[in-house]
Amino acid sequence: MARSRLTPEREAELYGAVLDLLREVGYDALTMDAVAARTHSSKATLYRQWGSKAELVVRAMRSNKPLQSDRIDTGSLRGDFLAMVSHTDDCQVEKDTALMRGLFHAVHDNPDLHQALRELLIEPEINGLHVLLQRAVDRGEIPADSPALKYVTHMLVGAFVARQLIEDLPPDQAFLGTYIDAVVFPALGV
Repeated sequence: MARSRLTPEREAELYGAVLDLLREVGYDALTMDAVAARTHSSKATLYRQWGSKAELVVRAMRSNKPLQSDRIDTGSLRGDFLAMVSHTDDCQVEKDTALMRGLFHAVHDNPDLHQALRELLIEPEINGLHVLLQRAVDRGEIPADSPALKYVTHMLVGAFVARQLIEDLPPDQAFLGTYIDAVVFPALGV
């Protein structure tokens, strides 16, 4: 691919426009024509750089999340989780949650989007979380045989979905912090 011809600034500008359009119109109504018009680029350039709308959208989302959980290492599980939660401000969490809500509907009808989302966003996050948890096991903070270890990702995703669904509130830092203390850590035996 000829991706290197774009400057990092231009790529960031394109990704920002994609995320703005995604929030405004949702995945299904987002078109390469709309991205091209918003960014003053050609549709052919967009397809040459990203190959598909699904890949462009997922790469834009990935660029929006520069912190990787496997790089967090404060020396304690609580510190690592606090670092994860405090990385993004509440306003950004609300925007990201709105994006994900819109994408989850589209994923069911679009196998390309589902595959790109899994490969580029979900699997790296899950793998990063596993690294973080394994370090906690190695330090003796979590029992290696804790049955909850394989469900931490489910618990965290559940926090995001349930807060909005049950309380009609975004999952802000305060909620996530207390949720981790009240649900995730006890389940892990911490």
